[in-house]
Amino acid sequence: MINKDLLEILACPQCKGPLQLQGEDGLLCEKCSLLYEIKDDIPIMLIDKAKKIER
Repeated sequence: MINKDLLEILACPQCKGPLQLQGEDGLLCEKCSLLYEIKDDIPIMLIDKAKKIER
Protein backbone atom coordinates (compact mmCIF):
# COMPACT_ATOMS: atom_id res chain seq x y z
CA MET A 1 0.00 0.00 0.00
CA ILE A 2 1.07 3.60 -0.56
CA ASN A 3 2.78 5.41 2.28
CA LYS A 4 0.63 8.25 3.71
CA ASP A 5 3.55 10.69 3.46
CA LEU A 6 3.90 9.92 -0.25
CA LEU A 7 0.16 10.28 -0.80
CA GLU A 8 0.25 13.78 0.71
CA ILE A 9 2.85 15.04 -1.79
CA LEU A 10 1.51 13.34 -4.92
CA ALA A 11 -0.61 15.48 -7.24
CA CYS A 12 -2.49 14.85 -10.46
CA PRO A 13 -0.04 15.29 -13.36
CA GLN A 14 -2.77 16.89 -15.48
CA CYS A 15 -4.31 19.51 -13.16
CA LYS A 16 -1.87 19.41 -10.20
CA GLY A 17 -4.85 18.79 -7.90
CA PRO A 18 -5.09 16.42 -4.92
CA LEU A 19 -5.45 12.67 -5.29
CA GLN A 20 -7.56 10.31 -3.21
CA LEU A 21 -6.73 6.69 -2.56
CA GLN A 22 -9.38 4.39 -4.07
CA GLY A 23 -8.82 1.19 -2.14
CA GLU A 24 -6.20 -0.86 -3.95
CA ASP A 25 -7.41 0.25 -7.40
CA GLY A 26 -5.41 3.44 -7.59
CA LEU A 27 -5.35 7.16 -7.00
CA LEU A 28 -8.32 9.24 -8.12
CA CYS A 29 -8.31 12.86 -9.24
CA GLU A 30 -11.92 13.98 -8.81
CA LYS A 31 -11.42 17.17 -10.83
CA CYS A 32 -10.14 15.33 -13.94
CA SER A 33 -12.05 12.06 -13.27
CA LEU A 34 -8.84 10.11 -13.83
CA LEU A 35 -7.76 7.00 -11.95
CA TYR A 36 -4.02 6.35 -11.79
CA GLU A 37 -3.38 2.65 -11.20
CA ILE A 38 -1.07 1.31 -8.51
CA LYS A 39 1.11 -1.65 -9.53
CA ASP A 40 3.47 -3.34 -7.07
CA ASP A 41 2.91 -0.45 -4.62
CA ILE A 42 4.04 2.09 -7.25
CA PRO A 43 1.55 4.63 -8.62
CA ILE A 44 1.60 4.91 -12.42
CA MET A 45 1.38 8.70 -12.76
CA LEU A 46 1.17 8.93 -16.55
CA ILE A 47 -1.81 10.79 -18.02
CA ASP A 48 -2.00 8.50 -21.07
CA LYS A 49 -2.08 5.41 -18.80
CA ALA A 50 -4.83 6.76 -16.49
CA LYS A 51 -8.38 5.43 -16.71
CA LYS A 52 -11.22 7.90 -17.31
CA ILE A 53 -13.92 7.46 -14.67
CA GLU A 54 -17.53 8.09 -15.67
CA ARG A 55 -19.66 9.94 -13.13
